[in-house]
Amino acid sequence: MAERDDDVALSLAELFALARKVLVHHGVSAAHADAIARVITQGQRDECHSHGLYRLPGCVRSVRSGKVDPHAQPMLRDVAPGVLAVDAHYGFSLLAFETGLPVLAEKARAQGIAAMAINRCFHFSALWPEVEAIAALGLVGLAMNPSHSWVAPAGGTRGVFGTNPIAFAWPRAKGHPFVFDFATSAIARGDIELHARDGKPIPPHWAIDRDGQPTTDARAALEGAMQTFGGHKGSALAAMVELLAGALIGDLTSMESQAFDDGAGASPCHGELVIAIDPTRFSGAEEEVGQARAERLFEAIVDQGARLPSQRRFEARERSERDGVRVPRKLYNDVMKLFD
Repeated sequence: MAERDDDVALSLAELFALARKVLVHHGVSAAHADAIARVITQGQRDECHSHGLYRLPGCVRSVRSGKVDPHAQPMLRDVAPGVLAVDAHYGFSLLAFETGLPVLAEKARAQGIAAMAINRCFHFSALWPEVEAIAALGLVGLAMNPSHSWVAPAGGTRGVFGTNPIAFAWPRAKGHPFVFDFATSAIARGDIELHARDGKPIPPHWAIDRDGQPTTDARAALEGAMQTFGGHKGSALAAMVELLAGALIGDLTSMESQAFDDGAGASPCHGELVIAIDPTRFSGAEEEVGQARAERLFEAIVDQGARLPSQRRFEARERSERDGVRVPRKLYNDVMKLFD
């Protein structure tokens, strides 16, 4: 491990081991610690800093709150030929996803499309690791979830929606899948938290203050409400996520999740909807034709100098796998204090 005054360099193996050790130190089961540490490592590896090691203190805070069951065992329930439910029993969502993924894939291959509802889970992570895992199995993946009611509807002044991310992955025969993962809010909440942590201003379209006025003060934004991206369009998508990944699957909306937290400061507790689609079932003998159409679409995008979603992330992944990652020293010191 090499160090500089402003940061600490870690290999991916060292990063994973550090995250896992912190979690186990705070009473998280080995299975949960492995699943969480894998995703934290993936976030830091891909330079998604708001979803990397930065998330570890929040995980510990959630455990300390007493809300999360750090030993919860996910339970699978076969709802229908194309529907699976996983009860996380108030544990973190990642182990529940890993537990249900093989069955979800099996159902998708049998039916052509399958849905997995993850219920009663605490969620803090990005969704792209999940849809990438689905794409790695040769399936199309779609995932979404609510969070806490931090986001005001377009034209509103108070939080109703969560950041409500939507992620999608399309498997490709060569190279990385086509992947996007974005919040329906103007920015991920973690990015505002990082700006507040570093004392940096934010763009005025990210959030409003307590009085409903646009603000460049990250701390005022955290005390006010975030805004949706694209005005009424992002607002409508955020509502869709509340319905599909909340009301539809029998789980909490973002407002209910916020109320359930009751000031504990834990990660949001809610549900998640994951959908897997088998291209072979839909296209049959025409699957290669469909894949060729997709590749022509991607070529038309990049040939004019545009980037595919996640391209920068994949480039960061290659660097990190070769050179390791650098963690800001302040964050590293905060993580080491978790052993106190």
